Amino acid sequence: MARMIKPLANLYEQLRRLPGVGSKTALRLAYHIIDMPAEDVQHLATALLEAKGHIHYCQRCFNLTDAEICSICTDAGRDSYTICVVEQPQDIVAMERSRGYHGLYHVLHGALSPLDGIGPDNLRIRELFQRLQRESITEIIIATNSNVEGEATATYLAQLLKPVGVKVSRIAHGLPVGGDLEYADEVTLSKALENRREM
Repeated sequence: MARMIKPLANLYEQLRRLPGVGSKTALRLAYHIIDMPAEDVQHLATALLEAKGHIHYCQRCFNLTDAEICSICTDAGRDSYTICVVEQPQDIVAMERSRGYHGLYHVLHGALSPLDGIGPDNLRIRELFQRLQRESITEIIIATNSNVEGEATATYLAQLLKPVGVKVSRIAHGLPVGGDLEYADEVTLSKALENRREM
């Protein structure tokens, strides 16, 4: 690659660090940003800083929010007896797109992966059990990804939850093995929810 001037090289390197952005895309984005009007670049920079400064985790479910408790947790119209456990906040967006689920959520912020050094203490499992002590939950739906880490996490959670006395179910395998929940289409997710099974 031809030598870039330092400000452009710095922009390129920062963009290249984003997930899913390869070298070619980072370079294309860098040149696009340079070509943008200064006002648009300022809006982009402001949006990035505001998002980083105002978004944090919901104190109840650990979804992303700009309030103490997220809008899903405070929605009185939702089924407060059911919790759907997902790996990441973006999985909630995917589940909500299906329009097939009307309960609450709990975000683990990852999945068990011993090879990557991610064990139970690195996930929000303790907080899930604290919720079970405080709230009148009758069913936990485990909606972790359909890959090795997601399946291991689902099995681990099911074993921990069985003695608690709540119904534990797993979304059905309408999702492709090795695929991520956030990329599934609405029909697949809706069917997976309808055909969930008890663990």
